[in-house]
Amino acid sequence: MAFFDLVDFDDHEQVVFCSDEESGLQAIIAVHNTNLGPAAGGCRFWDYEQDELALVDALRLSKGMTYKNAMAGLKLGGGKAVIVGNPKKLKSEALFKAFGKAVNNLNGRYFTAEDVNITTADMAIVNQETEFVSGLEGKSGNPGPFTALGTFLGIKAAVKHKMSLDSLEGITVAVQGLGSVGYALCERLYEAGAKLVVTDINESILDKAATELNAKVVSLDDIYHQDADVFSPCALGASINDDTIKQLKAVIVAGCANNQLAESRHDKILHDKGILYAPDYVINAGGIINVALEIYPEPYDAEKATSLVNNIYNTLTSVFENSSREQRPTGEIADEMARKIIGK
Repeated sequence: MAFFDLVDFDDHEQVVFCSDEESGLQAIIAVHNTNLGPAAGGCRFWDYEQDELALVDALRLSKGMTYKNAMAGLKLGGGKAVIVGNPKKLKSEALFKAFGKAVNNLNGRYFTAEDVNITTADMAIVNQETEFVSGLEGKSGNPGPFTALGTFLGIKAAVKHKMSLDSLEGITVAVQGLGSVGYALCERLYEAGAKLVVTDINESILDKAATELNAKVVSLDDIYHQDADVFSPCALGASINDDTIKQLKAVIVAGCANNQLAESRHDKILHDKGILYAPDYVINAGGIINVALEIYPEPYDAEKATSLVNNIYNTLTSVFENSSREQRPTGEIADEMARKIIGK
């Protein structure tokens, strides 16, 4: 593989491959940019079909964290870690301690936290080997509820801009993925009067959504062409691609998943079709905002975290307004805004 020629290798400052034979750890830590401060981003545990896919995921996610932290006004750069393998089979105290040692070897250039298939309990084990970890119980804790809040506010901002509505009452949202963040988002949407169409690989969580949130349950493939106002990707990335864009009936794409666009060109395709896209790293920044306050030297303050997350509404409104005024895709606008902040 021509590593430096990869599309997603965006002048990354550092990429570290970590392994520990005894525990079975195989991980990649990618530090994209530290202009604004130490790199910060979660660690995900995923059973990738190929090692190359794990590398590309780490590169894309770490770059996204650079832009996310910049647009959220945080004094942090972007980084991300992926642990390769089946978490149901490989999770162990020894593995997370080995990962903690790998993080510690970076001497504070990267702060890790929870992401897909990683819990606060897992991070507590990592913390035994390194201080460069956040999202710990008793401090900022689980970032998921803050990610859900920011995404909910982002959907409100998108509905206001695209549909000139101040309320979500009666709005239909098709939510793809009911993990801890996706389900928390659905709860907020339901409380706001939105109608829900949902899908997930977990049948029990779908039953729960149908019972508790009066959600309509559809298959994984059918979620794209629902008669919805908003399509909300809340699972893994690349759900917006050539095939799925053709199916969308929604006029808004706004969800909490990372790397929602399979390729950057899909930003323009959505724009040309009149679909308002809430750039993923802007709308889903609530979790890292909460975690960042644990990294900062001052004591963690949940009220301050909530106040900063509330500002996601204003940031997205600015992106939407600039896009409308300049007649350019929202992702392109957000990227330019982020690069200016990073450059400073």
